[in-house]
Amino acid sequence: MHTEIPYLREIILFLAAAGLVMPVVRRLNISPVLGFLCIGLVIGTYGLGRLEGQVPGIGYFVVSDLEGVQTIGELGVIFLLFSIGLEMSVAQLWGMRRTVFGLGSAQILLSAVVIGLVANALGTDTQTSILLGLCLALSSTAIVMQLLSEQLRLGSQTGRTAFGVLLMQDLAVVPILFYVGLIGSDIEGSFWTAVSLSIGEALLAITAIFLIGRLVVRPVLRFAGSSGSREMFMASVLLFILGTSALTAQAGLSMALGAFLAGLLFSGTEYRHQVNSDIEPFKGLLLALFFISVGMQLDLVAIWNDFGPIALAAISLVVGKTVILILLARAFGRPWGVAAETAILLGEGGEFALVAVTAALAMGVMAPELSQYVISVVVLTMLATPGLAWFGRKIGNAIAASEQESANAMPEDVASEAIVIGGFGRVGRTLGKILERQRIRYVAIDSDPNLVASEKARGLPIFYGDASNPELLRHIGIAHAAAFVTTMDHRNAAERIVSAVHKSWPHIPIYARARDPDQARKLRNIGAFDAVPETTEASLQLSESVLFGLGVPEEVARSVVDQEREDLCFESVAPREVKRASKEE
Repeated sequence: MHTEIPYLREIILFLAAAGLVMPVVRRLNISPVLGFLCIGLVIGTYGLGRLEGQVPGIGYFVVSDLEGVQTIGELGVIFLLFSIGLEMSVAQLWGMRRTVFGLGSAQILLSAVVIGLVANALGTDTQTSILLGLCLALSSTAIVMQLLSEQLRLGSQTGRTAFGVLLMQDLAVVPILFYVGLIGSDIEGSFWTAVSLSIGEALLAITAIFLIGRLVVRPVLRFAGSSGSREMFMASVLLFILGTSALTAQAGLSMALGAFLAGLLFSGTEYRHQVNSDIEPFKGLLLALFFISVGMQLDLVAIWNDFGPIALAAISLVVGKTVILILLARAFGRPWGVAAETAILLGEGGEFALVAVTAALAMGVMAPELSQYVISVVVLTMLATPGLAWFGRKIGNAIAASEQESANAMPEDVASEAIVIGGFGRVGRTLGKILERQRIRYVAIDSDPNLVASEKARGLPIFYGDASNPELLRHIGIAHAAAFVTTMDHRNAAERIVSAVHKSWPHIPIYARARDPDQARKLRNIGAFDAVPETTEASLQLSESVLFGLGVPEEVARSVVDQEREDLCFESVAPREVKRASKEE
């Protein structure tokens, strides 16, 4: 270690891994998460570190300070949860309350009971069995959310279900760590009094963060933004993220949960997009370091020497949690395919289990041999998570396909509170990606069976059918959809779909793709809330580019084109407004 810059060698190794190794991993089409886990396995004390005394100079390529790397890597989880909260809202979170507090709580309690009973039957004492059940019931928030984010599937039904369960697991860290402290020390007074005080402190911290945050966040960001200094703005954002995380940690909650709450506060402001782009590099690099630190904890030699019991325990953990969550997800109304994929995805152990086991070891609650055994099982399952995600997706798609008796079959009410996209060609897929990134659920319908098959294989929420068929739309629950979007480029098809949807469900806002301003006006007249002529928009963007290229200042060029866009919009909207006024008279 450098005498003036702590962890200099570790930082250089990490940057070398991220900059040189990861491009190779991506070229081989391997999950980045799995790539970083393997990098940690190689450069850790259990990897190349075993050759340090035998090969000269090998020590320069080994990270020996695992604790320091873990501490910095935890910031990656904090930024990940902040970015997730940033793209949600309190209303969306409240809408998921049944998944979070219902399904999430049931999963934790039932999994903890089953795992605890098995551990007790194998000879572990009662207190330690309860602790093992609670710890191993948790899954890896960091790995699962990163995998879903990479696949743009956080807004899918599987993504929303997994996120709800993981959020409840983060909340459960409070009583679990409290239980570790309880069995590791003497507590004055009654047990339930101590539990009530702990939960009360946690709720008070969350309430204080929301109330104070709503009053403080926007004025502080406005002040920092008006200074013209990007550094000052970024410093204010980091202060809120880390400050909120520290407050929740002080109250016994996880720092990741505090970061998520901070993200929710930022999500309601006009600065959310700028903040998201600013923290993206921090999140990516620090998350990579977190995954590397997880890989460094896996001792392959110890696992090999005790491979049978460890492998059996890891497989049993994944299978047991999977079966429990499948049954619970079905009980909470999830389709078999979604239930299976979500359960397999969350079958692994999690990073908070490592934290709790380490704390139990430090307090003398758990024997060193047992703690190392549990850590090996948890890390092994975490390493398997990318493979579990792939397998779960295949199983989920296969089950969903087998449930359909014909190509037209699809779940009822699948479009409830979602955006329905009629046509999933180039424009439809682009819209779907944008909605995914904003965590907005959508359902696509297309009449091309080959397209539907290929996109369905990727796990996208698409079904075969004619989007202008009222019976099909009624079957999927369009009456409760958030909006309907048609991306058809054929004039007759677009007009037929808009007319059919507006006639049967006039309360559903319809957005349509038009070829030109004339078709846009016609689509609005027959019921579209808005229609965007693609040829006009393309010409406007081309005009802006030409003006800028000829030396016109960027602001002036944009202003001229925006004015033209407003004029065209007024011309196309005016007939519709006149028509509405005449109807009202």
